[in-house]
Amino acid sequence: MKKSVLRQYARLIARSGVNVQPGQEVFIIAELDQPEFVAMVVEECYRCKAKKVVVDWDYQPLQKLHYRHASLTTLGTVTDYELARWQHYVDNIPCRIYLISDDPDGLKGINQEKMAKAQQKRYPIIKPFRDKLENQYQWCIAAVPGKAWAKKLFPELRASQAMEKLWQAILSTSRVDDDPVAAWQAHNEDLRRRCEYLNGLGIEQLHYHSANGTEFTVGMIPQAHFCGGSETSLRGVVFNPNIPTEECFISPMRGQAEGVVYATKPLSYQGQLIDGFWIRFHEGKAVEWHAEKNNDLLTKLITMDEGSAYLGECALVPYDSPISRSGLLFYNTLFDENAACHLALGMGFADTINDFEHKTLDECRALGVNDSMIHEDFMIGSPDMNIDAICRDGKTVPVFRNGNWAF
Repeated sequence: MKKSVLRQYARLIARSGVNVQPGQEVFIIAELDQPEFVAMVVEECYRCKAKKVVVDWDYQPLQKLHYRHASLTTLGTVTDYELARWQHYVDNIPCRIYLISDDPDGLKGINQEKMAKAQQKRYPIIKPFRDKLENQYQWCIAAVPGKAWAKKLFPELRASQAMEKLWQAILSTSRVDDDPVAAWQAHNEDLRRRCEYLNGLGIEQLHYHSANGTEFTVGMIPQAHFCGGSETSLRGVVFNPNIPTEECFISPMRGQAEGVVYATKPLSYQGQLIDGFWIRFHEGKAVEWHAEKNNDLLTKLITMDEGSAYLGECALVPYDSPISRSGLLFYNTLFDENAACHLALGMGFADTINDFEHKTLDECRALGVNDSMIHEDFMIGSPDMNIDAICRDGKTVPVFRNGNWAF
């Protein structure tokens, strides 16, 4: 891939993604696959006058070694230096950039029980810091090719060809063209207009129907609104948390979901794939489920904590989105969630509540925003999906017909 194009992508992430402010620190998490591109992103952050840029490298084989050899007590302990870093985040509010390139099967064979228990031990310690940071900082998740990921998508190609092909797919669906910043401004405006229309309907419930068996109704929080595209932090900084994104999303009312949903794409969770699954909800909670592949992992996901069996997000994505039109199954939630309508188990978003800037996080949750240590999207959209908005004035308004917007 031409360095000039990659430089545009790096600039997009630094300027439109996290929108680094002069004097702000930046923390980047990346796998070992694209160090040259990571350096480009670091340079672009400094060009935005970042005070300091820190890169934390991740590597799936090391995660497997840790979970194989370290004790559960060690894995579940939050050390003093980790607590100091979390306090540093709270005190300084840095940007966070996540450059993902994980192998979709990279943690296959890991001790799922041990991983889940370690995360459950750590979460109560980290949660107070996370709550203090909620909506305060800019963050952006973007992708770069990894060799194993590329070969998963293009097994018939040599590794170098597969990497190039994946670069092309990432850049195309991320709107990296002659002027990506302008392309994103136009895209954000389109998503904003669609959200305005949805918010004007006074939606009380959304009803989903697909021929695959999905028959599902979910309730809305009266004080909530749809969001999409760019967001604004509580410090007044506009940023794009996901590159790419195609969704208009909202946090539904905890406790109001009835029916069955069938996943239409595999879910990549903790370096493993869950596939061929369905979930049945009653009184808002997942009460029955089954996956043809990795059912035990799906069970771990749904039972991580009290809130993980409830919904935190409903996202509307047209089936003719650029990612869907690419014809690729990315085996990566950042992309696959933007190819089809999806739901998320776990944590909801306080910033979907009207006037959230003047409410505490607890007040937003008291209105019906779910709380959990997880937030995991799974795709339910299909070419024949119909979605109706049941409105507070008694009207039923079509929102989706045959997988795409009805307006």
